[in-house]
Amino acid sequence: MKLKKYAFGIVSGLALSGLLATTALADTVRLKLAGTYPVNHFGHGIVENMIKEIEDADVGVKISYFPASQLGSGEELIEDAIRGNIDLVQAFIYAQADPRLELMNLPGLVTTFDELKAVYGDPESKLNTILGGIMDDLGLVYLANTGEGLVGIVANEKPTDYAGFGDKGMNIRVWSSEVAKKTTESLGYRTTTMNWAEVLPALQSGVIDGAICCTPEWAYSTFAAAGVGKYFIPVNTAIEASSFYASGKSWEKLNQEQRDVIRAAAERAASVAINTAWERNEGFVEQLKEAGWEILEYSPEERAAMVAHIQENVWPELADVVGQDLIDELTAN
Repeated sequence: MKLKKYAFGIVSGLALSGLLATTALADTVRLKLAGTYPVNHFGHGIVENMIKEIEDADVGVKISYFPASQLGSGEELIEDAIRGNIDLVQAFIYAQADPRLELMNLPGLVTTFDELKAVYGDPESKLNTILGGIMDDLGLVYLANTGEGLVGIVANEKPTDYAGFGDKGMNIRVWSSEVAKKTTESLGYRTTTMNWAEVLPALQSGVIDGAICCTPEWAYSTFAAAGVGKYFIPVNTAIEASSFYASGKSWEKLNQEQRDVIRAAAERAASVAINTAWERNEGFVEQLKEAGWEILEYSPEERAAMVAHIQENVWPELADVVGQDLIDELTAN
């Protein structure tokens, strides 16, 4: 009898142990993270570290990472996240889903690194608070912004009077943003709206003369490294910013501990990306020069005149797109 009881205890223990293991396995949430960083971009490693931090927290989350736009461009990823086809995203937030998202492209809002950290890097900043509300309306969960630097123009030819506001004699690509289009045209360029994936071959074949798109790092790693382009014009009218966000449908399936771990890891990753990007900026300017590119710099007076020109001529037009109430909220002291 004692032997039978002992055997029964072993079997029962093994069964319970197996049940617990099965339950733990079943409780593991597997998420799909779609990113746009190329694998040779410094941000790729930061995302990998973020994923490791989340998984090492032992809260039952495993993440499959698809970098380098494997699952689509930023325009496509936001739509897929809204539908719940993708759980987590690292990408630029395009405004085709909601015109209020053009607030991310408000030109002249940020001109220094300190402003970049304060506006994009602080989770409690006005921009991030407003962005979180808009994303929530779309069924998305905003996590963090990574401001990688100020955006310039890559070009095959030198624009006429590049620091002025007259006709530049050039047709350049802009991303799918009414704000970017109006701003770029206010500087004297003709524009063509084009997805990021199309830019390099279009510039290479001469379909466009240039593209407003890039920090010095992106200009070097995407264009100069491919032998395309000759000039970099640091207009600095916008921020090269990608964001971490989640599908609301996926977020609902997570418990609070899992949500807290993911949000904290995303905020830390964004902070590292901002600091790292700025430190790398000057090095890539020098690499562009070594590759034979000419950097068309602005004097402080020319840059101040350009910012004033944009705020006077472009910002009023953006009220109809973004909403005057949001612009007032964002720029209020």
